[in-house]
Formats: sequence, C-alpha cells, structure tokens
Amino acid sequence: MIRIITVGRKHEIWIADGLERYQKRLKKPFDVEWILLPHSSLEGASARQEESERILSRLGSDEFVVLLDEKGIQLSSPQLSKLLLDKLESSVKVTIIIGGAYGVNEALESRADVMWSLSHLVFPHQLVRLILIEQLYRAQEIARGGSYHHE
Repeated sequence: MIRIITVGRKHEIWIADGLERYQKRLKKPFDVEWILLPHSSLEGASARQEESERILSRLGSDEFVVLLDEKGIQLSSPQLSKLLLDKLESSVKVTIIIGGAYGVNEALESRADVMWSLSHLVFPHQLVRLILIEQLYRAQEIARGGSYHHE
C-alpha cells in the first residue's frame, strides 16, 4: 500500500470523482490510503514549519518517502513504475507527500528519499492529487504489462 499525506481541504467533488475512477482500479501493492491534514492557521514560514512538523510526526524511520516538490527531479512514467515496484516488492512502506501552499521545511526535505517534480509548472494542490493518482495507476499498469501506457 502507498500512503499519500497531503495538506489541505477534503477532496473537491470534481476531484473526488476522478480520484475514485483511478483509485478503484488500483490493486495491491499499488492501492492507496489518503491522509489529509488541515492547513495551518498561520501564514508563510510559520505555516510551513507547523505543517512540516505534523507531516514528519506521521513518518516512520523505515518508510521510503517521496516528496512532491517543484525543485525535485522529473521521472518518466516507466521510471516511476520501476521505483515504486522495487520498493513495494521489497515490502518497504512508501509514503508520498504533497506539502502545503507554503511548501515544506528543510527537515522534511532532508527526510525525503526522493524529491519528485511532476512538472516545471505549478499546479493547484487539488489537481496534483488527481495527477498523482493517475500516475500511480499508470505505474501499476506499466509494472503489470497492461495496455494503458503506450511507448
């Protein structure tokens, strides 16, 4: 199972519909669990610090942590599939983090095993959730040799 920790409101209806479409197709070990943490009531660096501490408190020392961040590396869908499959087949707990509007602190960046950028573009957090779940489904299908992904 892949855990996704995200800061923000519950899924908006149009996002929830898309998430459900892909999530019901995910099979072990690519199935997901969402953990939604509320936004901080603070702003700027104070919000970043508080939200990052709450995320860090949810992480075990044995987890493989993928932090979504615009400064991260870009992966092709096959590269993502291989990365996740290698970890999941080794029974490593995988957690993917979507930080808050102000980003995450250095401690959380340091804790991440991989910082992954979906794009050089910046997307709204709700949309990132949908893009992420579609990419997890695509990774699953690549791993199982399905016809969803075309090279």
